[in-house]
Amino acid sequence: MKTFSFSIPQNVIFGKGSLQELPQAAKKLKKKKALIISGPHLQKIGMVGKCRDALKAAEIESEAFTETEGNPGTETVEKAAEIYRKSGAEFIVAFGGGSPLDVAKAAGVLAVYGGRITDYEGGGKVPGPIMPVIAIPTTAGTGSEVTPFAVITDHSRNYKLSVSSSYLLPSCAILDPELIASVPEKTAAACGVDALVHALEAYLSLAASPFSDMFALKALQMIGSSLRAYVADRNQEAETMLLGSLFAGIAFSHARLGNVHAMSHPVSAYFNVPHGMANAVLLPTVAAYNEQAAQGKYYDIYRCIAEAPVSEKEFVPSMLAEALRLLNRELGIPPCLKEAGVKAEYFEAMADDAMKSGNIAVNPRKTTRADVVELYKQAF
Repeated sequence: MKTFSFSIPQNVIFGKGSLQELPQAAKKLKKKKALIISGPHLQKIGMVGKCRDALKAAEIESEAFTETEGNPGTETVEKAAEIYRKSGAEFIVAFGGGSPLDVAKAAGVLAVYGGRITDYEGGGKVPGPIMPVIAIPTTAGTGSEVTPFAVITDHSRNYKLSVSSSYLLPSCAILDPELIASVPEKTAAACGVDALVHALEAYLSLAASPFSDMFALKALQMIGSSLRAYVADRNQEAETMLLGSLFAGIAFSHARLGNVHAMSHPVSAYFNVPHGMANAVLLPTVAAYNEQAAQGKYYDIYRCIAEAPVSEKEFVPSMLAEALRLLNRELGIPPCLKEAGVKAEYFEAMADDAMKSGNIAVNPRKTTRADVVELYKQAF
């Protein structure tokens, strides 16, 4: 068995109504003012106001930045960091889907160390701790509340950059299933498949370990059994989906991902396709590509996803890709990149960007640039 290491330093609070734990979690930080980083939808429906009220109950002042967008850009990060500095805040409450959580982490770096977020692109470039971050996800998808990554779009080069550092890990995560019960159906589907892909790619990754496999397989079981029902009615299976997303985040924090994520980031950067949708569209094609390097794990994944799985004796690896295509159809995911709004003339440039991702190196099957171009064509 190869050498591996792991660490889970955060405090995690999980359960219905656990948003009520925010005042107590904030008090433990012994800080007097927070900046809430969220999005316009949560501001509009009054959820950001609920966060502010909860902090006020703990005698903690707050201001709010609610301009995060899907696939957030470097400009948004810089604006959030500037507001943090001017506000006199001492910690951040990251409230929303993956975009506000990623903006909060990235803005935390700039607020403490200055510069532009592109200065910290890659791994190990954040020089030290940032301010405490309390992460409160409102989607079951990214797992960003337990990951050391922030993914931000640099629109000047149509590129999604990643900042990776253990200093980005939120100090506390509050997971309240009631917060994901009102997510729109399309968002629930895209985010849910994103969480599924996190677990699947972590499980197949060349960097996987017994530790990451434990979380990845449990996440696959939980998400696979609940995703269809959750998308159909967000009041069903919200707890299972949110916990599955959390476990998937822990898994890929330790094992990385694979070709799906490497290829989906350029899709989002060039065409503003939601990250989860881009992953979902690419997933069956990449699953078919990886069949010959499946390491015997494809049946484990298949039986978590298929509604009526065959026995292991009857199973052949190609059944996984077909089960994933069927899942996408059932969830209303576009069947191909063309229907998602992608243009074929960008495949070469997108492949260049995909090859810059560290996820290519841990994909179970060796992948060249020419392979990536071909995979885009097949998914088109």
